[in-house]
Amino acid sequence: MPSSPPSPPTSRPQPPVPVIADVDTGVDDALALMFLARSPRIDLRAVTCVSGNTDVDQVLRNTLDVLAVAGRPDIPVARGAERPLINEPRNAHAFHGANGLGGLTLPASPAAPSPLAAVELLHRTIEDSPEPVTLLGIGPLTNIAVFLRAYPRTARKLARIVFMGGSAGIGNATSHAEFNAWQDPEALAVVLDSGLPVTMYGLDVFTLATVDAQQYLALEGSGDPGARLVGTLLASGARAAVQAAVQAAAPAAAPAAVPAAAQTLAQADDGGLPPVTMGDAGAACLIAAPGTVVLQDYPVRVELAGHSRGQTLVDRRVIAGEDTVHGLLAPAPVISVATALDHAAITETFLQAVSSPAL
Repeated sequence: MPSSPPSPPTSRPQPPVPVIADVDTGVDDALALMFLARSPRIDLRAVTCVSGNTDVDQVLRNTLDVLAVAGRPDIPVARGAERPLINEPRNAHAFHGANGLGGLTLPASPAAPSPLAAVELLHRTIEDSPEPVTLLGIGPLTNIAVFLRAYPRTARKLARIVFMGGSAGIGNATSHAEFNAWQDPEALAVVLDSGLPVTMYGLDVFTLATVDAQQYLALEGSGDPGARLVGTLLASGARAAVQAAVQAAAPAAAPAAVPAAAQTLAQADDGGLPPVTMGDAGAACLIAAPGTVVLQDYPVRVELAGHSRGQTLVDRRVIAGEDTVHGLLAPAPVISVATALDHAAITETFLQAVSSPAL
C-alpha cells in the first residue's frame, strides 16, 4: 500500500513571556496593568512601583486596586523609589488627577504590598525564574537604574528591558522631553548604558496606538469589572478632551454655554467622542505581540542638562556627520526603537486581552 502523505507541520503556541512591570500607576499604567494581568501571552510575575504620575504611596495603592479589579490580587507588588535620582519629584496631576486615576475611586484591594522593597523584589523574581524575564518600565526608570547598579549579575539574566519613555519627535513635559525621561533622565542614562538589550517605545508611537469610541464605549458598558474599568478610563479621557476643546473654542462672551455644549457633545453616540490612546499598554502589547510594532536599531542618548534635559536623541542618520568624523561626540548606545505600528493589530491585541476575565 502507498504510504500516507506526511502530516503538515503544526505550529505550537508560544509560552507566555515572563514579565516584571515597573509602574507609576496613573490612567495609562492602569490600562497596561489590565492588559498584562489578562493577556494569555504574558506571565506577569511581579509589579514594582515608583513615584511619577503621583506619589509612590498612591501609586502603590492604585496598583494593588487595579490588579484586584483585573482579577489578579495574587501578583506581588512592591513599593519603590519616592523620588528621582537627582530631581525633585514632579507629578503629573494636571493630566492624571490628584489620585493618578483621574479622580476615579476603585474598590480597595484585599491584598497587602510585598514586604520587599522594589529593588529586592526585582532581584528575587529574576533570580527565581528558570527562564529570562522581560523587565517593562512604564514610569520613570529610577527603580530599574538602582537595580542595575545594585545587582549587575542578576541584571544580565534579563531577556531585555522595554521602556515607555523618550521620543524620536516632540516632547510633552517640555517641547523636547517626554515625561518619564524628563522626570529622571539620569536613570534613563543608566538603562541606555547598561549593555543589556533595550527597547524604547517612545511618545511618537505612544500617541498612534488608539482605541475608537465605539470600542471603548462597549467596554464601558461591560458586565465584567476589569473591562468596564478600561472603558471608563478611556471614555473619561475622551470626554475630558472634548470638554477642554469646547472650552478653548467657546467665545468669551458666552461662558454659560460651554458646560452644556460639552455635555451634549460628550454624551452623543460614538461620533461625538474622539479616539483615545491606549498609552503605556502599547508597550505591553509590543512584548505580547511583537508583530504589532516596527522596531529599528539606532544610537540613542539622553540629554542631562539645560532646557533640553530629558530629551532623547535618536540618531537616524545613514551617513556619519561631522560630529563623528571629527571625533566630537562619543558613540551612543545602540538600542531598538519603536518607529511605527500596525494600528489594527495592536488595537485588536489590546481589546482581546482586556475584554476577557482573568483565568
